[in-house]
Formats: sequence, C-alpha cells, structure tokens
Amino acid sequence: MPAVRVDGIEVAYDRVGQGPPLVLAHGATADARLFRPQTEDLADEFTVVAWDEPGAGRSSDVPPGFTLADYARCLAAVVEDVDLGPAHVLGASWGGTVVLELYRQHPGVVRTLLLVDTYAGWKGSLSPAEVRSRVEGAERMLAVPAEAFAPTVPGLFAGPPPADAVRLLSVMSADTRAQSVRTELTVMVEADLRDLLPRIEVPTLLLWGALDVRSPVDPVAHQFLETIPGATLVVLPGTGHLSNIEAPEPFNRTVREFCRAHS
Repeated sequence: MPAVRVDGIEVAYDRVGQGPPLVLAHGATADARLFRPQTEDLADEFTVVAWDEPGAGRSSDVPPGFTLADYARCLAAVVEDVDLGPAHVLGASWGGTVVLELYRQHPGVVRTLLLVDTYAGWKGSLSPAEVRSRVEGAERMLAVPAEAFAPTVPGLFAGPPPADAVRLLSVMSADTRAQSVRTELTVMVEADLRDLLPRIEVPTLLLWGALDVRSPVDPVAHQFLETIPGATLVVLPGTGHLSNIEAPEPFNRTVREFCRAHS
C-alpha cells in the first residue's frame, strides 16, 4: 500500500496501471474503494491513483481544526509522491471541492480537472435553506450509535441502487469515523469557491448524473459551465449522484476520452 506522510498524517492510496496519472478523490463517508469500477477499467491506459483522504479508509485521523487547504495539501503530496508530473485530477461530490482547492493552492500538480456531481462548497452552490437542511440531516445521522451508523443518504441513485453498490456502501459505512465526517461537514458548510471558477486555466470536464438531486445539473453544473472558461459538460442520462457506480461504462468512457485528448 503506497502512502505519504504530511505533517504527521499518513495518507494512503491505491496505485494501478501505467501511463499518464489520473488521481481520484472520493466523496464524504467513502474511501478509495468507491472508485473500483474506474481503477479496474482505466488502468490499461493511465496510472490510476485513488486516495483515502485523511480521516478515511487506511489514512490517519484528521487533527482538530483541519481545513480545506489541509486536505488539498495532502492531496498535492499524493500527486507528488506518484512522481509522474501534473495529473488529471477527478473529484466526486465533496472530493470535487477538495480538488478545486487543490487547484487554488497547488496549480502546478494539476494537468486537467474532472469535476463530478460536485459543489463549489455548499455555501458556494446551495441556498442557505438547503445548507441548513443538510446540516440537520447530517447531525441526525451522526447522533445514532456507532454500530448503527449508515451514512447512505437518500438521493445517491436515480433508481433502486444496484445490489453490489449497496454492499460496497455498507462496507465503507462500517469503516466511517464520525469525527472525520463532522470535520468534513464543518469545512463543507463554509466552503465557497465561486471566486476561483473564472480563474481556472486548465481543461475542465463537468461530468454529471442527469437525475442527481444532491447536486442538481440545474443550477449547480450550469453554474460551473457558465463560470469556468472553456469547461465541457457531459450529462449521463438516468443517473444520480454516484454516477461512477450507477453508470460505470459511460462514465469511464467519458473520462478516458477527455484525459486522452489532454494527455
């Protein structure tokens, strides 16, 4: 298992394949296993790197006061540890917010951005009422006993989730650390990266599930499309928030074609 240490935090990641680096940043309450459909399919053409963010999977817990810039610094250390130059960097949901901050703080490690069903922070993409609702829902979820903790919020899929997806989410949920989720929640509530979007200068793919109710195409994806210079939006029909799991074949094909075009 590759890992890198950043200010005493061990950050673990999976690395498979050969070719230009493609780095994958997962969403909240998940880890590198979320991207198994991508690591298995794309490793024939890319060096695919899926991290366990600090506080998730095999990585160390997050210390008190951990910030969005701290997540970005740890992700930059992973890219540098791979040592293949600037990477195609994909972030899904909360991971997309981390990836945007990575570009703000460490633009030299980013070849392209692939933003998947994500946000410019909750403050940057959602209404105040929606943010309050999500905070209340997260607090109810975190209030249950640890053995009953199951952060599989409604709206992740357009329809009934595939059985293998349910198993995967259940396994990741069992390993979730509530304090890490609280840290993510605190950061996400206050994150607002709208000022960064018009200053992005690398090729950017927006990849969205058409039926995503967590981060709707309209207005969230359209906000990115209208603000990021030259961004490309691809919408996957019949797909919800976890588009990489619900529709892996068109998802992987879109990622492959975009990265190939900019390698």
